Order: sequence, then structure tokens, then C-alpha cells
Amino acid sequence: MENKYLLGRKAFVTGGARGIGASIAQALAQAGADVVIGDILLDLAKETANELAKSGVKTSAVQLDVTDDVQWENAISQVIQQLGGFDILINNAGIEVTSLVANIKAEDLRHMCDVNIVGVGLGMKHAFLNMQPNGAAGKGGVVINISSVAATIAFPAIAGYSATKSAVDRLTRVAAMEAGKLGYGVRVNCIYPGLIPTEMGMQLANDIVRNQLAPDFNAAVNSVVEQTPLGRLATVEDIANATVFLCSDNASFITGVGLSVDGGMGM
Repeated sequence: MENKYLLGRKAFVTGGARGIGASIAQALAQAGADVVIGDILLDLAKETANELAKSGVKTSAVQLDVTDDVQWENAISQVIQQLGGFDILINNAGIEVTSLVANIKAEDLRHMCDVNIVGVGLGMKHAFLNMQPNGAAGKGGVVINISSVAATIAFPAIAGYSATKSAVDRLTRVAAMEAGKLGYGVRVNCIYPGLIPTEMGMQLANDIVRNQLAPDFNAAVNSVVEQTPLGRLATVEDIANATVFLCSDNASFITGVGLSVDGGMGM
């Protein structure tokens, strides 16, 4: 997107070192926003930030384990210090562990809950504390939580992941209500991406085969395409463009919604 819809905005993208997060960070930068990437993979995050700098915006990377409250506090402090403000949070960091219900491991469920639910909750907490009128940034803003089409469909072998992404939807809607009622000046929405051929998405396809739910990789991918009215997988650009829209003033009266960017798969 070449239009500078987000000129002057200050954004923080979690899990932004690669995949969907990196594409979102790039789209925000191209739309004029300054961007800090928070990721547990700090070296890769720095490489991605260096690429963003070519857009002519301020950018950097910070270490962030989204399950750690103290790391969140430190990361947001660095964002405000480095960018001179903070008014966009993209809660993108997430993990997926494939398992049939009969084979679920408690440690895998706990890990997904920690990253996908606790991480999103802590992100919104620190966004609200800093974006509200009495906060360190204090000019309101936007929070976008990345959920998944898995929150809207019954797809085999991802029950735990689906549950955590459904929780992201509920967190989003309650947080949007609180932010409005309490006068924070913060809009909160979430996005449901369809299956994307990122490292995580392709691993899911391999896991589907491993769990004997498809004969081979191509069949696993094609089964998703067949369930998608638009007849293709999603791209990272599809998700990034939707994110820019929800962050922009074009979406100024939109809060508490889940936007499906899944080609109709979850309708």
C-alpha cells in the first residue's frame, strides 16, 4: 500500500521477525508508521528492522517473550523512548502445536495458552496503560490481535490451537468494550487469517499428513483450498493490508470486531 495512511503513527509488532508479523511490519512502514519489532528471535528481528528502515521510517527491534510481564513493560518503555510515542500494537506472536484430541499433551496446551492467550492479554494490558489519557504515550490508539480462521471452523488436529485463538476473539471484544466505556481512546479488533504458506502453515500441512488425515502434503493443502470459496491460500500481504486498514482512520468507527481474511473459509 503506497498511501501514507499511518504517517506519524508509532507501532509495535510482536512476533515481527518473520512470517505474518514481518509482512505486517513492512506494510505499516510503507503506510508511514514508525515500527519497533518485538520478538524472542532478536537477531532475526534486527535484520527485519533493517529492511524496514529502507522505507525511510524509524525502526528498531527489542527482545520480547510475550509471556513475561516484565519484558512487556521494558519493551513498551523502549518503544516510547525510541519512537517518541506509541499508538499501534499488533499482537501477532503465536504458536501452533498440532495434535489429535486423543493425543493432547498437557505441556503443549499450556505452552499455547501462555503464548497465544496470556501474551495477547499482557499486550493489551500494557497498550491500555500507556495509550490511555494518563499513560506515558497518552494519545489513544489501536490494538490488533491476530486470531485465526481456526477460531471459526472445526478443523481436525488443531483443537488446542483453535481454543486459544477463540480466546483471542473473546479477549478482543471484552477489551474493546472496556476501552470504550473507560474512555481510553483505544480501538481493539482482531483478524482471522486463513491458512498461509508460511513456515507455520506448511508445518501444519505436514502434521496433517503425519496424523493420517491426508495421504500427502499436496492433498493436505488442497483440502484447505477446496474449503475456501476464493479457491486459494491466503498470503501474508492479504493479512498485512487488512491490518493497515484497521489501524487507519478509515476504520475510526470500528472496534470489537473480528475481521475474517480467509477467502470465505470460515463463513
